[in-house]
Amino acid sequence: MTQELTLSIVGSGGDGAVAAGDILSMACASEGLHVIKTEAYGPQIRGGESSCTVRISSAPIYAQGDAIDVLVVFNWADFGRFAGELAPAEGALIFHEEKDPAPADLGNVRLVPVSFAGARSKNVFALGLLSAALGLPSAAIRTAVASRFGKKAEAVIAANLAAFDAGLQSPAAGASEIKLVYQKSEPKLLMSGNEASAVAAIDAGCRFFAGYPITPSSEILHFLAEWLPKIGGSCLQTEDELAAIGAVVGGSFAGVKSMTATSGPGLSLMAEMIGLSSMAEVPSVIVNVQRGGPSTGLPTKSEQSDLLHAVFASHGDTPRAVIACGDVEESYHAMIDAFNIAEEFQLPVIVLTDQSVAQRRETLSADKLTHEVRERHIATAEEMVDFKRYRDTPTGVSPMSAPGVKGGEYQTNGLEHDEQGRPNSMFSMHEKMNAKRYRKLDAIAERYPLYTRYGPVKAALGILCWGSSAGPVREAIEKMNAAGESVAAFVPRMIMPLPKRELEQFVASCDEILVVELSYSKQFYQYLRTEIDLPHDRTRVYARSGGKALGVNEVMLVAARLSEEVLV
Repeated sequence: MTQELTLSIVGSGGDGAVAAGDILSMACASEGLHVIKTEAYGPQIRGGESSCTVRISSAPIYAQGDAIDVLVVFNWADFGRFAGELAPAEGALIFHEEKDPAPADLGNVRLVPVSFAGARSKNVFALGLLSAALGLPSAAIRTAVASRFGKKAEAVIAANLAAFDAGLQSPAAGASEIKLVYQKSEPKLLMSGNEASAVAAIDAGCRFFAGYPITPSSEILHFLAEWLPKIGGSCLQTEDELAAIGAVVGGSFAGVKSMTATSGPGLSLMAEMIGLSSMAEVPSVIVNVQRGGPSTGLPTKSEQSDLLHAVFASHGDTPRAVIACGDVEESYHAMIDAFNIAEEFQLPVIVLTDQSVAQRRETLSADKLTHEVRERHIATAEEMVDFKRYRDTPTGVSPMSAPGVKGGEYQTNGLEHDEQGRPNSMFSMHEKMNAKRYRKLDAIAERYPLYTRYGPVKAALGILCWGSSAGPVREAIEKMNAAGESVAAFVPRMIMPLPKRELEQFVASCDEILVVELSYSKQFYQYLRTEIDLPHDRTRVYARSGGKALGVNEVMLVAARLSEEVLV
């Protein structure tokens, strides 16, 4: 008996591995279980390997499982393409195609041959097999199967339900001694990070989206293309990312909350227009779903290597805000914060997520998806009398107007300008306006000190991480503290400007500091050093390439090795 399981299904594109994971996740969420579902696939445009991993628990979870308890393999060649990413646990149960001999180097696992090739809808057949073998909620899975194929013909639905029933009756189910035990509770909401970002954009008042499809952010475009027109908004698929950010700046200039979504290569193309948004003080929101880089890199896998690009990209002195999210719920709140900050402070805001958050599906409570929405400062009738679009103010924020508003006319472009917006190339004016624009960051830092802290107030070890690394770190420190260790973590969600005061207090409260990140060049560590004083004699760094999710046990192992001089 167990209260937690991690299952994976591996096959080729078209085998339905990801669809099976979606169905299983829907069923478990409807039973009130906690679920994290991740997927991985090759970079091929069509076909190629694909896998889906579902972690199911009766208690809250914050990361995908380190090791797989139960595995379904439709094709061993496809499994081999995930070497180092899908790790069977000691004694793992593996159902595999009987006509495809298993490799000899799997270690201590239990192999159960099954005739998947002879089964109709083998992915749904596999769900029936897993349900019977592991005590998964068969009635809920049947309902989820019917819902998944609800738009298909009745014959298609019936055929899939028949395949599920055949899996339930498979003799192979008797090979399992693993049974999931849980108490059914209130159903939970199941969403992906990209879905949460798109829903939050609508809730924040976004009514214009412009973007170009790019993995792994395209689901935001797809979602908003369907829903924005239904609520009076517009969605534009542009010819490239440069056009997308240009359209966003234009839409926002016209008075409409506007955004785009992209990944690393697209963000590179947007760098010039980010400068325009900052100089012209036009609100813009950019979601960057990170993937492995540089260049085309690992387009279907996660990494945290766009950090320095997001914080510093663009020529000249370019103030912007950068927010990071570590899970699906944070994806929602980060988007609302991004629109609030962009509109309040009239500057570009970049939301950094990554493939492991954006394309995972995770359970959460619907009542947590609430957030205050704020608006831009529109010039009052009194301010219109002597309208200065770029009036120098204590916060750096000036009154805005929209085209066609009487008395609110002003000149705007990418040139340096005076308070009226008239081009001005004098040093004194450039210094004055730079100071005005950068003053906003102080106000943002004061109003939005966004961070999360875990563990005791004073700790022997303090871990600094960000984004998707937060989940594994959180579970690791919970286990370490339960074992009698003293470990805490600080996770800044506002990356630019950093919550420096709170971060410095955390560093001072810990005997040793460990920086953890999925960036080979230690981008997070390097950035932290530009902002705060990290004590050299008691700071260690664990940084590696992405492509494989950070593991809970991996964090615990690194923490145990702190006495070593070098961590790699």
